[in-house]
Amino acid sequence: MAQTNRIEKVAIVGASGRLGKHFAEELLKTGKHTVTAVTRTDSKGTLPAGVKVAQVNYDDDGQSLVSALQGQQFLIITLSIRAPPDTHSKLVRAAAKAGVPYIMPNAYGFDILNKSLREEDLYGATSLQHCVEIEKLGISYVAMVCGFWYEWSLALGEFWFGLDIKNKKATFFDDGETRVNVSTWRQCGRALAALLSLPESGASPSVSQWKNMPFYFASFRVSQRDMLDSIHRVTGTTDKDWEITYEPTGERYKNGIDEMQKGARTGFAKAMYSRLFFPNGDGDFESSRGLANDLIGLPKEDLDEATKRTVEMVESGWNPLAQ
Repeated sequence: MAQTNRIEKVAIVGASGRLGKHFAEELLKTGKHTVTAVTRTDSKGTLPAGVKVAQVNYDDDGQSLVSALQGQQFLIITLSIRAPPDTHSKLVRAAAKAGVPYIMPNAYGFDILNKSLREEDLYGATSLQHCVEIEKLGISYVAMVCGFWYEWSLALGEFWFGLDIKNKKATFFDDGETRVNVSTWRQCGRALAALLSLPESGASPSVSQWKNMPFYFASFRVSQRDMLDSIHRVTGTTDKDWEITYEPTGERYKNGIDEMQKGARTGFAKAMYSRLFFPNGDGDFESSRGLANDLIGLPKEDLDEATKRTVEMVESGWNPLAQ
């Protein structure tokens, strides 16, 4: 293949998923990329039109994975929480054998350079481990730091952002005014497409400037108060229509850990989300690290539009955890 200083061949694991489909769709919109979905032979997911398919068997010692990844320049890994724990490592090792130069690991969300978060966030150690393994194998990673997914987190209810749209109940962490960075799925897709449309190397901006680094961007920097105000604007409610309570973030974090240890699945969400809302700024990487939004040309989004999409999800009965 001729060298073009462009990333043209992109493989996605999870291209039919909630995040992966936006990655695939936005990459295809650019007209600059060939997108291949790496899928299991028994996958029933619906892929965006224009995506090529490479079927693999995760139990054949990586042979089909290596074959599927031959010639790919960038591998994007999005995995379900139900994926076997060794799946990510299998993909990374296969990519190394296939000579893939870049991987975006399944480490979306929080700032991997934040030491306290790595130690206290429930997914932090795993995220960093994914990046370390990639680098040790001689591949470059680009870690997408986008904050919590806005639609997912707001639609799932009180254990996540503390806001229960269906039942009009809000639990404000501390005073509800701590701002954190969040991103919509659409903005994640646009950010990836913008990144991979840059030259691979050379003057800034280029893909290589994020080599073995976090790629920081976000849709919004918002507080729970901002989110509830947006819900009010979208639905026509006011605080009087909602039941609002308050809970210290430290106490909520501890309670979530205790609940998780007792087997309550929602304890994980309660602890992870309240940790990012600690009033020390850990969830606000925009203020401490800066964002790539303007550098890569991301559009500014409307919070109420994103909230409206989320309210519609709730009203439709959307609940991925029940599947």
